[in-house]
Amino acid sequence: MESGCRAPSEAFPMSHLPLARLTIPVHPLTPSIPVSTVADLFLSDRCRDLLCLPIVRDGHLVGTISRYTIMRIFLQHFGRELYGQKPVERFMNKSPIQIEQSMDVEEASLLVRSTLTLPITEDFAITEKGRYVGMGVVLSLLEVMEHKIAHRSEALARANHQLKSSQAQLVQSEKMASLGQMVAGVAHEINTPLGYVRNNLELALDFMERTRGVIDSTDHLIETLLNPASPESQTHLALESAATEISSHQQDAVLDDMRTLFDDSLHGLQQITDLVADLRNFSRVDKSRMESANLNDCIESALNIGRNVIKHKADVEKYLADIPFVECSASQINQVLLNILTNAAQAIKGHGLISIYSGVEDDQVLIRICDNGCGMPETVKNRIFDPFFTTKPVGEGTGLGLAISFQIIEQHGGRIEVLSRENEGTEFRIYMPLRKAEELDTSQRQATA
Repeated sequence: MESGCRAPSEAFPMSHLPLARLTIPVHPLTPSIPVSTVADLFLSDRCRDLLCLPIVRDGHLVGTISRYTIMRIFLQHFGRELYGQKPVERFMNKSPIQIEQSMDVEEASLLVRSTLTLPITEDFAITEKGRYVGMGVVLSLLEVMEHKIAHRSEALARANHQLKSSQAQLVQSEKMASLGQMVAGVAHEINTPLGYVRNNLELALDFMERTRGVIDSTDHLIETLLNPASPESQTHLALESAATEISSHQQDAVLDDMRTLFDDSLHGLQQITDLVADLRNFSRVDKSRMESANLNDCIESALNIGRNVIKHKADVEKYLADIPFVECSASQINQVLLNILTNAAQAIKGHGLISIYSGVEDDQVLIRICDNGCGMPETVKNRIFDPFFTTKPVGEGTGLGLAISFQIIEQHGGRIEVLSRENEGTEFRIYMPLRKAEELDTSQRQATA
């Protein structure tokens, strides 16, 4: 059974908007549908902007299954084999956010905000008198409220306060949205080394069978030699057979090939291990954890996660200096770097170049990310850090990425600068101070007070 998923096709700037306009007619899942089928649905274009899918029995919502839950299942060892055919109801959220269709947008927004948890891994379901109607996207609802409060200064002040208090939820929501958009690419990056590991193992099995032939012929020769009753002709035939098998084995350099195959396989498995580790580091929730980190490692991690997006758009040149460690939340810095790198790739028409530099300048670690993409006019450059501002088509960007990146670096005591010329390219500069973790904890508490 497939789901008729689709993403919202337009923005909703109207001040008074019925909740029905935000309803996405997502065909529900049955509780018995296999987990692997749900995973395939999440990888389809129809469901790419949905964080979760509804599960309905007899017209009533019984739960939801999130993209995040499916990802965690399949990142386990043999997750697909162990759980792929299990019914989805075993893993569903039995207490999803439900909103009555009769509510207006402001009431719905207040209800969603009061029930949001960290991280935001699900959207909300819309019901009518208890029966399932469709799904609503949390970010679409927030976008509507942003347009609405823009016309009321008093409401804008209240909303700004609420946005500051819920910053952690927005950070994690954007992070999960980024991961959701890259699930297919990550799967490809895992399947590539997995493919040649499997091929190498099949070749190794063939080599083993050929080696068995050498062993069998040698065993037969030994038995013939040790048997006093064996005629000379039988001994001669056994000797020729063993010599032929050994000669063939040596000419094919089977042992040398086996060593190469196993080395390649171990390299592929290490690639998968590194990618999974980078995914875990990127998606972890412990945002407040401050630790010593090398920003060069953060750059490599972000490049690894975004590889499938970047490699089709640009070559990457790295000029990374030997830089000191800085006290930071490595997970959040990874998110900032990934956002800037993917934006750089998307700004390039055809195939271009992204250059990354690191170094030290005035007691600060400096990271520069340059691209030769389309660049930005001044009117756009002056607004790129505004929440919900985006130049991408509707449905392809939330307008939260750079705004959240700016806040993350600011809370770390650093700053982001952008240099850009239209049709020439863009350069982002990230300055991170060499400060103690205790100082950063204090400044962060003051910023959120």
